[in-house]
Amino acid sequence: MNDANKFPSITITHVLEHLYCPRFTYFEYVLTIPERQERRWKVQRGREVHLERQKINKSYLRKKLGVVKREFDVPLASETLGLRGIADEVLTLEDGMMAPLDYKFAKAPKKIYRTHRYQAALYAMLIAEHYGVASTKGFLCYTRSSYKLETVEFTASTFTKARKLAEGVHEVIRDGSLPIATAYPTRCVDCCYRNICVR
Repeated sequence: MNDANKFPSITITHVLEHLYCPRFTYFEYVLTIPERQERRWKVQRGREVHLERQKINKSYLRKKLGVVKREFDVPLASETLGLRGIADEVLTLEDGMMAPLDYKFAKAPKKIYRTHRYQAALYAMLIAEHYGVASTKGFLCYTRSSYKLETVEFTASTFTKARKLAEGVHEVIRDGSLPIATAYPTRCVDCCYRNICVR
């Protein structure tokens, strides 16, 4: 979508919420009903990230991932994508490439969740645009699995799908119509919009 920058800049979190259920976008941006849990969640998560990353051994990152530089809580934005976010860490690697490192306060899954994969890909896209350096992989740290690190490799197809997800959010904002709800009713149980959402 060429006119994405005409819309309010959305966050990567909003894209993931949209992936979970497109109606998040409708209620929050079209009807402008705020998600009440968001601010408290951001504050709590920020504290947790600060505490958890202190437990990651620097020499371990250097040896295992080839990290030569770490930047923390990096604000990133793209007018082209109409997207913004704050990366937990931006890593510079020995080969000159850069990568996002995101902390997950969960056990490592048997297979990387698509929300985690696309979140990392979106941050990689912002990193590449901001620094002008290729970012073709990301890292996920699962704190409840003894800080297990998982590597996520990105292909051209991954970036294309991630871009389309962001565009999907902007399309709902542009059209202003109620999108189809998630096909998984169990996701509605804890949704903050469940009392006003008609399935």
